[in-house]
Amino acid sequence: MTAGYIFDYGGTLDTGGQHWGQVLWHAYERHQVPVTEVQFREAYVYAERTLGRNPVIRPDFTFRQTLETKLRLQQEYLKVENEKYWQTILDDLYERTMTMTAQSREVLLQLKDHGLPMVLVSNFYGNMHTVLHEFGFDGLFHKVIESAVVGIRKPDPRIFLLGVEALGLKPEEVTVVGDSLDKDIMPAHEAGCQTIWLRGEGWTSASHNGDCPYCETINALDEILEMIKTKKTI
Repeated sequence: MTAGYIFDYGGTLDTGGQHWGQVLWHAYERHQVPVTEVQFREAYVYAERTLGRNPVIRPDFTFRQTLETKLRLQQEYLKVENEKYWQTILDDLYERTMTMTAQSREVLLQLKDHGLPMVLVSNFYGNMHTVLHEFGFDGLFHKVIESAVVGIRKPDPRIFLLGVEALGLKPEEVTVVGDSLDKDIMPAHEAGCQTIWLRGEGWTSASHNGDCPYCETINALDEILEMIKTKKTI
């Protein structure tokens, strides 16, 4: 019986299950940035590692500022100087993120109406509270547990146990919802939680097509509401 939920943020509430690497690459494709997918992937990894090593993202950075910083780092690596690409991609992706987070917020509001407490557990840069406020998630989560703040990153199961503790429940009473089989579902299962995999387009084909014998699988976040109606998770 599920008495509370832990949600991932990036790739779950803001893209509907699609890995951000894929979200960015498809934007590159739409706007015909003159680079190959291999070059883009190198730039994506470069930007993420740079942000991981250096405190570039400040706590007051909005998501738009965070995304712009990532794009600038990718531009730095790729050396594509035409400014129109980066501003167009930024506007495109921000609008799409606003749409997806609004849809996710409606699902979470309905879960809250069911009396189910929720905690957010995310690998993020220290500005998660700013981003949640930006997209209207204020008041939905009992607690926000962010890797840059607590010093534990997924896939370490301990970060999910912090979420369980914040809910005041036993691990088996908590359902973790995330898009990453490796970083969300497997470590949450190891922590003793129930799991729901929001399966979308992963960073690799293997991460999208893998099997998960110990979790429920959904293709859209609002499928959780139907699961509750049919008493599948509570």
